[in-house]
Amino acid sequence: MLTVQLGTVGTAVHAVYGAMATGFESHSGSENIDALFSRGGMASLLTTVWLVLAAMAFAAILEHAGFLERLLQPVVTWARSRGQLILAVNASAISLNVTAGDQYVADVLPSRMFRDEFRRRGLAPQVLSRAVEDSGTVTSPLIPWNTCGAYMSGVLGVSTAAYFPFCFFNLLSPVLDVIYGFVGFKVPQIPPSADAPAEEATTPSIATE
Repeated sequence: MLTVQLGTVGTAVHAVYGAMATGFESHSGSENIDALFSRGGMASLLTTVWLVLAAMAFAAILEHAGFLERLLQPVVTWARSRGQLILAVNASAISLNVTAGDQYVADVLPSRMFRDEFRRRGLAPQVLSRAVEDSGTVTSPLIPWNTCGAYMSGVLGVSTAAYFPFCFFNLLSPVLDVIYGFVGFKVPQIPPSADAPAEEATTPSIATE
């Protein structure tokens, strides 16, 4: 069997890459330290990575096929008041976290769907951004089959149900955002100058002979 002498630098590089790929085992003699530093490397995260790729592919199919837009459009139509509109954003983002299984879809899609409606009603873009963050971002770790929930559950070694009751920030953020929306607290409006974009055609032009 051919053996190669790597030298000091080569051995160090090989050890680092080996620890990154398959993990590192600590034998310090302390059970707590060994449990903290002994991990499986990138190979142990392959299950989570596969779930992320599958969720993103599934969400892309739903979006490009028009299913998600068909589901969200009635919600936009239903939301007539400011509070209802912010409630619709929160509900849509949380629902997408559950159905699409990926935080990026729950953040990007509602932002694109509600952007024009927020601008039309004179609500500042940061209101939409805050609504998406307070719902789509913070609730993703609470869903077991969501990419964030699966990752955190795998890293922490506990189920999402175990840490769910202690996630006060994640649970209260969408509630407070909706309350602020109905009350009007910290809901900035678009300045008059920014609320008067250049005139755009709202109906397609019809060529006449």
